[in-house]
Amino acid sequence: MANLIRTSGCFLLFTFFFSSFLSYLLALTDAEVSLIAHRQLLTLHDNEELPNEFEFEVDVKVTFANKALDDPKLSVVAGVDLNQADIAGYLPSEMGLMTDLALFHINSNRFCGVLPDSFSKLTLMHELDISNNRFVGSFPKVVLNWPNLKYLDIRFNDFEGCLPEEVFVKDLDALFLNNNRFGCNIPESIGNSTVSVVVFANNNFTGCIPHSIGNMANLNEIIFIGNSLGGCFPLEIGMLKNATVFDASFNQFTGNLPSTFADLKKIEDLNLENNKLTGIMPQNICNLPCLKNLTFSSNYFEGEDQACLSPSRKDIVVDDTGNCLANRPSQKSSSTCLPILSNPVDCSKDKCGGGFSTPHHKPPSPKSSTLASKAEIPPPSKPPL
Repeated sequence: MANLIRTSGCFLLFTFFFSSFLSYLLALTDAEVSLIAHRQLLTLHDNEELPNEFEFEVDVKVTFANKALDDPKLSVVAGVDLNQADIAGYLPSEMGLMTDLALFHINSNRFCGVLPDSFSKLTLMHELDISNNRFVGSFPKVVLNWPNLKYLDIRFNDFEGCLPEEVFVKDLDALFLNNNRFGCNIPESIGNSTVSVVVFANNNFTGCIPHSIGNMANLNEIIFIGNSLGGCFPLEIGMLKNATVFDASFNQFTGNLPSTFADLKKIEDLNLENNKLTGIMPQNICNLPCLKNLTFSSNYFEGEDQACLSPSRKDIVVDDTGNCLANRPSQKSSSTCLPILSNPVDCSKDKCGGGFSTPHHKPPSPKSSTLASKAEIPPPSKPPL
């Protein structure tokens, strides 16, 4: 039964704002997205200033209610879940009045435009999921004003530009950035991040994997698939003692694998497919104790240890196709291999791979609890190319 909620600092029923945009088409055209975004810009207030007090009595049907932190007698809107509601439209700036919001989930709709600056007032926000919409613009910096944010999911939108360094300083548990249009280098501040899961997949990131990656003490899963990252892998990857998934496939990495990859004792899924890696796949990587899937297909490896050909455990899957391996099926031709193998990359002189760097920041302390137990966040599936 719907609750009758008297809200202070909240805003009128969502359907009032969104009903004029409801549509049952499967997708918005680019022209429709442009029109809706233009409408949003026309509604934005100067300097995003909103009235200090704004009260409504509304019959709330799609929300979570809770007691106000400053007045236990007052019920407030603490969360909104409109996932897969087939809503098309923009987010009005008046939503900045919903200052008691801690959870906002609107994934898999057809929202477009930008996140209004007024969202910076939602300082109790704990989870934001706006994935699988048509949001545009640069990284939504309003989220940087939220001290309690733990879960940020903005994947499958049209965000672009560089990532702000500050996003990796926040005390996040999970960060999903995949399938946007982000570019530039990944900030060196990633070493300060407390995330256990971060997904960069299917963007336009370039440059090296930062040396500071080794400071990510809480990291369980990191996915770089489908970017333009390159150079040699930094030795510091071996410092990721808790990592279970490392996916750097479909990039432009070069040179030999660092010996420190053998220190990834908890790794289960190691995917290096479709790069320009060379050398030999060594025994100590193929024998990692928790390994279940090792994929290094579509590279330029010249050899692999017998442990890779005959894994010690039957549950290990190894894919070595598309390399330069003698007497192995489905390999590259000699004419394809020769230009790469005749010009080997010296990773000791490569700016991306050349040795351990001195950390500039104190790494975060490991967290004892798991991501799933904190926020019931499903593990990220490998995004499509």
